[in-house]
Amino acid sequence: MEDLTRLLVQHPFFAGLPADQVQILVSCTRNLRFAPGTFLAREGEPADRFFLIRSGRVGVEMNAPPRGAVQMESLGAGDMYGMSWLIPPFRYHNDARAVDTVMALSFDAACLRGKMDADHDLGYALAMRMLLPVCQRLERVRLQRLDLYKGEK
Repeated sequence: MEDLTRLLVQHPFFAGLPADQVQILVSCTRNLRFAPGTFLAREGEPADRFFLIRSGRVGVEMNAPPRGAVQMESLGAGDMYGMSWLIPPFRYHNDARAVDTVMALSFDAACLRGKMDADHDLGYALAMRMLLPVCQRLERVRLQRLDLYKGEK
């Protein structure tokens, strides 16, 4: 457990989180390795895990018929994947695939939701940490749309 505590504290997602709150999360956490090509999550499946990337790259993909899988985003060390664990119906909206060897902290979603319900201060702290990447991704989408429509008048 001490090893997981150290890994949690080292990840930027938990910067500034009080030690007692970090300790609460350890029981929901696993340190996992994904070989290249391995899926961390699949579109439509239950969003039962949340991931913090420690090393390696994860491709976030969407199926775009007839083209097939299209990588929409690339995540690396310090990034998070899997916001769908927090909002019903708790299903992934895209695929996440290891581009190269990935080391990630994996959190059991049901365990996390239970901890957040039991400790509203922890729930608030986690929700606020989830909002930053959501806002960053929304901004990237806006910029992509500007680029897409720049030639239209």
